[in-house]
Amino acid sequence: MSSDIKLQIEAEVKTAMRARYKQRLGVLRLVMSEFKKIEVDERIELDDSRVLTILDKMTKQRKDSLTQFEAAGRDDLVDQESFELDLLREFMPQPLSPQEVSSIVEDTIAEAGATSIKDMGKVMGPLKARVQGRADMGEIGALVKAKLS
Repeated sequence: MSSDIKLQIEAEVKTAMRARYKQRLGVLRLVMSEFKKIEVDERIELDDSRVLTILDKMTKQRKDSLTQFEAAGRDDLVDQESFELDLLREFMPQPLSPQEVSSIVEDTIAEAGATSIKDMGKVMGPLKARVQGRADMGEIGALVKAKLS
């Protein structure tokens, strides 16, 4: 089962090559190399779920770097990281609103039958599958913890 997102990124690489857009091409090749590395290391073909996990990880890395570069006053690197972050977001699903996140968390807690903080593990597994790539799991974990406390 091949990934539609991966195919879309491959097509974007070709488009960027034809347009001679070096900055965009560099970032897209970086993404493709990350995909290839995992496919070779694990001897698998990536599906959309795994591609979203990789893109989510790369997005989080860019956010962390952006914060550090802003604190250091490195505007040149801030611009590059912002560009990469925007490009990665093009391939991510539409982010969930806070109301949608809250609703999904409440539904998942009810479905899992969770009543206390000890049941957090039963909630987080199914929840991660439902919001992958569309919400920050750190914030989700804090919300679940608050609702179960």
